[in-house]
Amino acid sequence: MSSRTSSPGPDSSRAAPLRGRTVVLIGGGSGIGLRVAHQAVAAGAEVVLGGRTPARLAAAAERLGPAAVWRTVDITDKASLAAFFAPLERVDHLFTSAASYRVGPMLALSDEDAESPFVSKFWGQYHAVRHAAPKLAADGSVVLMSGAAGARPPAPAPAYAACNAAIEGLGRGLAVELAPVRVNVVSPGTVDGNLWAGRPAADREAAFAQYRRDTLLHRLGTEDEIAQAVVFLFANGFTTGSTLYPDGGYTLR
Repeated sequence: MSSRTSSPGPDSSRAAPLRGRTVVLIGGGSGIGLRVAHQAVAAGAEVVLGGRTPARLAAAAERLGPAAVWRTVDITDKASLAAFFAPLERVDHLFTSAASYRVGPMLALSDEDAESPFVSKFWGQYHAVRHAAPKLAADGSVVLMSGAAGARPPAPAPAYAACNAAIEGLGRGLAVELAPVRVNVVSPGTVDGNLWAGRPAADREAAFAQYRRDTLLHRLGTEDEIAQAVVFLFANGFTTGSTLYPDGGYTLR
């Protein structure tokens, strides 16, 4: 992109990097995205929440207060993404945590289920960035959501592992193409939060126990800890093309 939208002056951005900025969070109505929203608002940002469930988004925006607005969007629908970004004058920071997919062994999944991480998590983020790109501030940033399974698959789920690894590559490629806009990737490990809350209790507890055994810190992450990593990548003006692993040391074991 040859031109970028204007943004607050450099002195103010160094003193309070998120103050007065517009942070777009697709998936911001729950989970990690909502925790990012709370931290961004506390740092002085205005947030735009996106997702598929109006009631969830409205409730989240009400809790966040006047600094938050919301509108629906489906990241697997390019027309929906176009409509979502159309009213925005400027995007300072973008984070997309919304995704819906199936995970499992190659020999057990249907082709449609095996492809679902790419359809939702990879291409969903790709197209979100593409529609946001003309409105990204020159000193703004994008944070992509990957997962530690891309570096260390915890179980037979090759398509899911490949998807996460591909998102890390996407982040490096976009960092080159969109510079000076910064593009980074956050690649968390297992988090005790919204994502796992709806899964069967037996599956959840087995996965949690295994993760505690497999990490250096012997515990799960929290949604706030992952959100802190995202906000760090928003604010640090000299980090681009990097992948940050808030995973408790899982990828080192």
